[in-house]
Amino acid sequence: MADAERRTGRKAPTIAIVGGGFAGIGLAIALKRAGIDSFTIYERGPDVGGVWRDNTYPGCACDIPSRFYSYSFEPDWNWTAPYGNQGEILDYIKHCVAKYGIADKFRFGTNVKRAEFDDDAKRWRLETQSGETIVADVFVSAVGVFNNPVIPEIPGRARFAGPQFHSAWWKHDVDLAGKSVAVIGTGASAIQFVPAIAPKVARLTLFQRTPQYVLPRIVPDTSREAGSALARRLQRLRLFLTFEKGTRRRASDRLTAKAQNAFLQYLETQVPDPDLRAKLTPSYRLGCKRVLQSNDWYPALQRPNVEVVDTRIEEIVEDGVRTTDGTLHRADVIVWGTGFTPTEFLTPMKITGAGGRELSESWRDGAEAYLGIAVSGFPNFFMMYGPNTNGPTSIIYMLENQARYIVSAIHCLGRNGVRTIDLRAEVQRRFNANIQRRLNAGVHTDADCFSYFRTASGKVTTNWPGYLLEYRWRTAFLRRRDYEFA
Repeated sequence: MADAERRTGRKAPTIAIVGGGFAGIGLAIALKRAGIDSFTIYERGPDVGGVWRDNTYPGCACDIPSRFYSYSFEPDWNWTAPYGNQGEILDYIKHCVAKYGIADKFRFGTNVKRAEFDDDAKRWRLETQSGETIVADVFVSAVGVFNNPVIPEIPGRARFAGPQFHSAWWKHDVDLAGKSVAVIGTGASAIQFVPAIAPKVARLTLFQRTPQYVLPRIVPDTSREAGSALARRLQRLRLFLTFEKGTRRRASDRLTAKAQNAFLQYLETQVPDPDLRAKLTPSYRLGCKRVLQSNDWYPALQRPNVEVVDTRIEEIVEDGVRTTDGTLHRADVIVWGTGFTPTEFLTPMKITGAGGRELSESWRDGAEAYLGIAVSGFPNFFMMYGPNTNGPTSIIYMLENQARYIVSAIHCLGRNGVRTIDLRAEVQRRFNANIQRRLNAGVHTDADCFSYFRTASGKVTTNWPGYLLEYRWRTAFLRRRDYEFA
């Protein structure tokens, strides 16, 4: 029996958490610390870690300083560098699972493909890929948004004779030494693996559709950390304030223009060749797309064995990539650095709420939720890393706030006979109208801004428009008037 059940005399609700990365683990720890033990984490992979388990490409690391890209309740991990690499982050995740005693709460190799709310039983029924049915009082999606890699449909892709793979499915058995490698895409993963593989390949041809803003990494001062837990916590606070300052810049046209000019000056110092610099100069405003960080991206692109091609790809042939100017760029291997589908939340799960309401239909004009957590018409269903909770900061901070809020919601169940909690439709409508109004006033909806932040219809469904402190305040406690209880 869970601690909360012993204290209150109420039967603890059963909770199904789908996803075993930072989100699902953070929620599980929050539940356990609140005395709720009646949960199971269903993970489709073979182990914990989510994207930090799956992405093993060379150079894979976080672009947020480790001291802030970690749980606030477990801040003293002995990071070997200011930015954690994939292996260290995965070790940190496993450490948290072991320390907080949730290892036995996982079911691995369990791929949930469908979830349906049973109106009569007032419970969720989850169906797995293997045909198993899981019944739970509460259903929480913690699947994240960078879990479905995308490869564009370029003519001839199947004709290529050599190995080809997405960066998220890196084939470590393919030896790139001495090979001609075509890299398609210049996103957050590419700016890490290109510098890592460029020194070992014979030739690297980088196909760029859109140049990125790539800023130098912030290198936190770690000299005051040694032996002092207080110093480490102060550094976390300093990083928090640094990101809040960045939020202020994004809300100001003047500050955005100032930062953009500073970037152009930086680019000029990094790339002396005017022709290459012209290829690498964005034509859109800073902040339209995800702003990337690297200290070795621009040096890598200036290596003698690296070529940047910004001519559109026409087709892929057996021995390489042909561009629209007729040039054949020969390649032995193709690596796709073409990212993920972050606006397609919760895919590929099919979710049906009260009265047979399909979530995909509710979201036909773009995903939306209240605080990125709850959706009207879907009782006892919550999300982590849901719509409009992303930002150029540590998602771990956002997830911890979401976990606390979800625990508060679960505490409402069983009290005075309450079996369901459902968001009021008007609350969701007002909240999202305000979110979209604020986002539409920023750079994300510029006429020349095309990014994964937006759906095909132009709605920004990923980003949080305000300060981190605002989100913390909004999720500090559950406002009962926002919900209907039954």
